[in-house]
Amino acid sequence: MASITLDSDTIRVMALFEQITRAQVKDCFTSKDRLVFVVQEGDIGRALGKKKANLYRVEKLLNRKIKIVEFNPDVLQFIVNLLYPLRVQDIKEEDGIISFTGSDEKTKGLMIGARAQNLRNYEAIVQKYFPEVKELKVV
Repeated sequence: MASITLDSDTIRVMALFEQITRAQVKDCFTSKDRLVFVVQEGDIGRALGKKKANLYRVEKLLNRKIKIVEFNPDVLQFIVNLLYPLRVQDIKEEDGIISFTGSDEKTKGLMIGARAQNLRNYEAIVQKYFPEVKELKVV
């Protein structure tokens, strides 16, 4: 895994998130219009809070939409976590190319996005933690 460089604003935001949620943050970055927090394995429940109270509280404090993703050392499970709430039907890896299927056509469309921008965005996030991944494909 490549080293992650954080600026002072990001560190402050991560500290605030950890203070409110008591969940350990592995990484924090902006993806499209939202702030993404990658929390340690097993901390997703703590990060969200009862009835997503922590999620809403942090969104209100930061005045931004946020997404919380649970890290997993298994690349396939990490991708499933990253894509959530979109449902991954089937996922497999072959020679650094990871193929997955959405549950229906609408889900596949959301996974890919206009001009494949969502897919490339997910790909960049996955490659940050798993540099051996060459490409993501929706089949």
